[in-house]
Amino acid sequence: MSVASPCINICRMSPETGWCEGCQRTIEEITRWSRTSDEDRRAILAAVAERREWMDAAVPAVERRA
Repeated sequence: MSVASPCINICRMSPETGWCEGCQRTIEEITRWSRTSDEDRRAILAAVAERREWMDAAVPAVERRA
């Protein structure tokens, strides 16, 4: 079974982080996704999880919704 994309159709690159504001992938990870292995996709998802944890710690949820 193929690893599902984390894309949530909010496709804007943050100038502060360089990550997509919807899925927290870099532009390189987004472009690589469709032609990479499931192993690499899992590595990308692990990086995304770390970025989300960092964002949660750095910016309170109330500020992100504003």
